[in-house]
Amino acid sequence: MTFSRRNLFTLLCSVALAMLAGQAYAAATVVKVSLWDKGAMSMSALGKGPEMGMAMGRGTAMTGAQMGLTLSTVTVPAGEVTFKVTNDSNVMVHEMIVAPLRNEQTPLPYLKKEMRVDEEAAGHLGEVAELQPGQGGALTLTMKPGRYILYCNMPGHYTLGMWKLITVR
Repeated sequence: MTFSRRNLFTLLCSVALAMLAGQAYAAATVVKVSLWDKGAMSMSALGKGPEMGMAMGRGTAMTGAQMGLTLSTVTVPAGEVTFKVTNDSNVMVHEMIVAPLRNEQTPLPYLKKEMRVDEEAAGHLGEVAELQPGQGGALTLTMKPGRYILYCNMPGHYTLGMWKLITVR
């Protein structure tokens, strides 16, 4: 089979455009997020012991947390990231908020009387709000390289260990 210059040029342009379109429309990175707790008695640990959300230390929630987030991955490439969130609790409402993490040694701004993080001061980027038990939702963000924290901001949940760090490279 022979190609004329015009046909060859057209073929090469078509291949190049298809490759560029494939890159431009690449699927977002998906992070599956499970919001969980140890049942109705989870809140009974509030105020008994260290405030887990306040001492991030090395960036991992403390053992024995009454609540938490489980992520399918803790490192993602920069760009579009979709968080597919499921509330795996049988009894409690949970939510997931994404905020940039400026410093792992500095606690998020916390409103003690309200028992929740000050979302505006923390740099709230987006959320999947108030999910009933068994419900799910999604949030898609364009993320730059850095460290971020995902947390539940229902009263008391953050301090009971309901947070996780994620790295964007």
